[in-house]
Amino acid sequence: MQSRRPTRQVVLGDERVGFVRIGGGKPTSRHPDATLESAPEHGGPAPVSVQTMTAGYTHDVDACVAEINRMAAAGADIVRVAVPERKDTEALKHILPQVSVPIVADVHFHFKRALEAVEAGVHKIRLNPGNITEREQVNEVIDACKAVGIPIRVGVNEGSIIERKDKQRRMVELGKFFADRGMGKRGHLMSIIIAKLEEYLDIFYERDFHDVTISAKSMDAAFVTTVYREISDRFDHPLHLGVTHAGPKETGTIRSIAALSGLLTQGIGDTLRISYANDPVYEVEDGLELLYSLGLRERKGADLIACPTCGRIQVDLFTLVQDVRQKLRSEVRVPMKVAVMGCVVNGPGEAEGADVAVFAGNKRGIIYVQGERVANIPEDEILDRLLKECLTFQERVEKGEAKLGEKVVDIVPPDPIGELGSGVEKIAAGDVERIGRPTNLTVGETR
Repeated sequence: MQSRRPTRQVVLGDERVGFVRIGGGKPTSRHPDATLESAPEHGGPAPVSVQTMTAGYTHDVDACVAEINRMAAAGADIVRVAVPERKDTEALKHILPQVSVPIVADVHFHFKRALEAVEAGVHKIRLNPGNITEREQVNEVIDACKAVGIPIRVGVNEGSIIERKDKQRRMVELGKFFADRGMGKRGHLMSIIIAKLEEYLDIFYERDFHDVTISAKSMDAAFVTTVYREISDRFDHPLHLGVTHAGPKETGTIRSIAALSGLLTQGIGDTLRISYANDPVYEVEDGLELLYSLGLRERKGADLIACPTCGRIQVDLFTLVQDVRQKLRSEVRVPMKVAVMGCVVNGPGEAEGADVAVFAGNKRGIIYVQGERVANIPEDEILDRLLKECLTFQERVEKGEAKLGEKVVDIVPPDPIGELGSGVEKIAAGDVERIGRPTNLTVGETR
């Protein structure tokens, strides 16, 4: 994992919803209402934040508020809303007081929507250089944002970039440059993106406005990786990562993670949105899990691990795992590691370091808490007993009586032929020789 690339830092939010920092490591202007503690001018990069976007109509105030609050409950740091019409910006005045996260107004076709959103009190504006192109219009938006101290995202999408005649020569030169670097036909798209960003950002610099984040999205994961690397070398603004129109969750997950994880491990990226043609809450959950998995955010709630499918499983592991996941999400607050293993072959090793673990066998399960064996129970009791042990352990952690990730004893694997195995009857009949470790806990016994 490479160190995060230093950038200017932008801050969005207010005292009521709180402030979210994006990027950092270089001197930057500060939100006029932010405290020094919430928005340090010269701090290191802020934690990578997770964004999503509402799927409903913004002018439907009650539905929009409910959707935003559901996203916030899932862990979203920032939520974006579309404002294509005046009735949408009018609705912002009623939406903003009812939500608890910073809101970004997504402006595509008319610069006046941006001005109206700023007046309504929105926390950030997103502009698309491919759609709002007139310099005077952009200047008006910049001046309005500068007056109240809110940042702007310059968001380039491959589907909305329009070539401008006065930049043809620059794009031809860049296109050849990138083609010669092995990008072939995609070099032309790269040239358009770089030229468009340079042209657009020059307008901001002329107005002495630098509270800008940048995005350059495509549905091509490999291209996304390449373009963000190039942008990170050329500009010192925070980068908003994403793969656009990535598809349904089933394929969009792979496409998004393929691009974003590579960039993040190289220290590139300051905020992200994983985009699905699905419930936006999934975008939040998967974005957070990506950051948790890379160690870029401190986990909230349980870290559930489970073994993959194989022919050794002797319980309904997949149902058990999903049931455990739902229970843990709603009732566990501390970042304990919980392992659900379907057999005793690899389970003990794979669960190493788990705070609470269950190894399932022949319609039974043995539960461990930090390596100490606490129960041997039938399959239909595993879920309730596992949750009970998790909640008991959580209470001990919160009282300071236990520490996460601290084993009490080493796990001694259960006998694979014995109490959890399928060979008990064969052993009793004398058909096979008993092998494996002896155990001091008999079937059905609980310590």
